[in-house]
Amino acid sequence: MAQLILFPDKERSVLRRHPWLFAGSVGRLEGRARPGDTVEVLADDLKRLGRAAYSPRSQIRARMWSFDPDESIDDAFFKRKVAQAVARRETLPELRGQDGLRLIHAESDGLPGIIADRYGDTVVLQLTSAGADKWRKAIVAALIQTTGCARIFERSDSDVRGLEGLEPITGWIHGEPPAGPLTIMENGVHLGIDVVGGHKTGFYLDQRDNRRLLGELSAGKTVLNCFCYTGGFSLQALAGGASGVLSIDSSGPALDQARANLALNPHLAADRADWQEADVFLALREFRKAGRTFDLIVLDPPKFAPSAAHAERAARAYKDINLLGFKLLNPGGLLMTYSCSGGIGLELFQKIVAGAALDARRDARIVKRLQGSADHPIGLAYPEGEYLKGLLVQAD
Repeated sequence: MAQLILFPDKERSVLRRHPWLFAGSVGRLEGRARPGDTVEVLADDLKRLGRAAYSPRSQIRARMWSFDPDESIDDAFFKRKVAQAVARRETLPELRGQDGLRLIHAESDGLPGIIADRYGDTVVLQLTSAGADKWRKAIVAALIQTTGCARIFERSDSDVRGLEGLEPITGWIHGEPPAGPLTIMENGVHLGIDVVGGHKTGFYLDQRDNRRLLGELSAGKTVLNCFCYTGGFSLQALAGGASGVLSIDSSGPALDQARANLALNPHLAADRADWQEADVFLALREFRKAGRTFDLIVLDPPKFAPSAAHAERAARAYKDINLLGFKLLNPGGLLMTYSCSGGIGLELFQKIVAGAALDARRDARIVKRLQGSADHPIGLAYPEGEYLKGLLVQAD
């Protein structure tokens, strides 16, 4: 096994059990290692620190598999780690019986670069690192044994793979494709899932709890859902008794799926739902000119800042969209606003929203802080895992 030897004092992050080793921390590699190979990590004084997956093309030069320098990284390791991740979720009452569930949340489950989401009896697997790619067969076997799933679809097509020197891979890797459309039940609402062409693994499971909250807040309210994708928030608002829901997205196919999702739920008042294909920023400006307002507004935009390097430009976009949101909000109304950008921390996001309220001349207060659902845990040693942050704000 090759040895990755760190520069002096660069072992501190490993001792704090952070899973990433950046290129600037690595002094030298002794021995030969190909992308994804397991290497032994040593401090400058040759103290053994653990074992990691080597990635020579990435600025994250290694991702820790284990902080036990004697632990074997083999098929049995992945069998055990996958089973542990699934078992953790089974201990949480709120996750039991969910049709859609994240089974493995990468670094926060001790499995860097590995995402696995379950939709009914279908698992969608996403491998984003060289180490995860190297152990594909073992990971798939562990998922089959642990979950008993009927099929697995691989969606290893994220941009992150390019940083690792990996090509995108998609396709069915276990079982037969489902005979018909794939659907799940979430908070009493049926939703169609496109695991082949949808965003991420087909759906945004991390917003499950926040969608339920929106439903609880929607009775009798006019709701505006921006960046609505396939209508998850919109359908929960209808289920909660909203008097009207306007949903906007720039993607025609996403809106087609949203309308199809509404059709799956005949108990919802379809005549209270309107769908608009448009650039959200432009649409909100037009609403402002027309004097249109809403009681409850959801702002769940795409990732504006994939890294801290993009934070300044992203901050302007978040400021702009929240400023428009405050201007369209009725007195006493609620703004449910989110950032899924890893480059925008919670403190900065709150400052951005506060600045938007100030510029809109609205007195506002945070009613509730929002985050991902419990199947998207955040490792205490890995704060970067807290990518989704949100605020429920009430404005006078």
